[in-house]
Amino acid sequence: MRRVLALALAVPLLAACGAGDPPEVTFAAGTQSAVAAPTQYCQDDFVTCTNDANAPVTLPVPPGTPVLVTVPTAVSDTPWQIVFTYRDGAGEQVDERTTVFTPQTQQTYSLELPADARLLTAQVQQYGPPPEIDEATGEIVFPIRSSWVLTVSG
Repeated sequence: MRRVLALALAVPLLAACGAGDPPEVTFAAGTQSAVAAPTQYCQDDFVTCTNDANAPVTLPVPPGTPVLVTVPTAVSDTPWQIVFTYRDGAGEQVDERTTVFTPQTQQTYSLELPADARLLTAQVQQYGPPPEIDEATGEIVFPIRSSWVLTVSG
């Protein structure tokens, strides 16, 4: 009887592990913050994916203000990074990315730009399956499982 009861209790718990809402990422600048749902989100099978064009969030980020990015455990347990674009003091657009954070090492990152730079966008990218070689180009492709986007206003 104990074994049947334990199994009966375990089945709903196991089913709940794969269910639920996709993880959210928080972007904060100064006293304001915005919580972003994923613009792209793939389940653990890396096949069942959804896209949400309405998911990007907007936040005012004055020049010289760092953006604190906080990811949940569901993201920090995997490799992830931040891809960002800013306009430098000369007005040139610059595209950069952080290093890839290894699993279970970091849940927050303070994105700091040069003092005269203006952030345009920041995107958290959660890596998916191992890298593959694109047979058409011969380049290594790093599949992105999920992404969360901040667009800077003002």
